[in-house]
Amino acid sequence: MCLAIPACVEQIMANDNAIVNLGGVRREISLALVENVVPGDYVIVHVGYALQKLDQDEAAQTLAIFAEISAIDDDCSDL
Repeated sequence: MCLAIPACVEQIMANDNAIVNLGGVRREISLALVENVVPGDYVIVHVGYALQKLDQDEAAQTLAIFAEISAIDDDCSDL
């Protein structure tokens, strides 16, 4: 199964790269597939590449769903 994760762009680097924040983890990714990205934008990240920009509301909804899934998973692991 493949999973793409919303991440907030914190810093634009040289060579179409950026530093993004993935739930508190900062990673360097490639922006080669996406245009006009600026710090503060959200992008969908898969295997180190930004696939598309995402608006803040949609990113917040997706991250909230991931948090709910994580909480359910944590509850089930206690059984």
